[in-house]
Amino acid sequence: MAEQPFTDDEYAFLRHVRFGELPPAVRPDDRVALTETDPGRDGPDRTEDPIRWNVQG
Repeated sequence: MAEQPFTDDEYAFLRHVRFGELPPAVRPDDRVALTETDPGRDGPDRTEDPIRWNVQG
């Protein structure tokens, strides 16, 4: 016999058991503006020799 799927209330209960209660929502007055930063530099400077960075192990 096939099992019946959970109801929405049962799924909500299981989420609550697994993750607990959600923290309170942040009030609009407590939010801060996002400040974008420059992207990180993962590679060498353009003035450096690219062959030096072609490392093969």
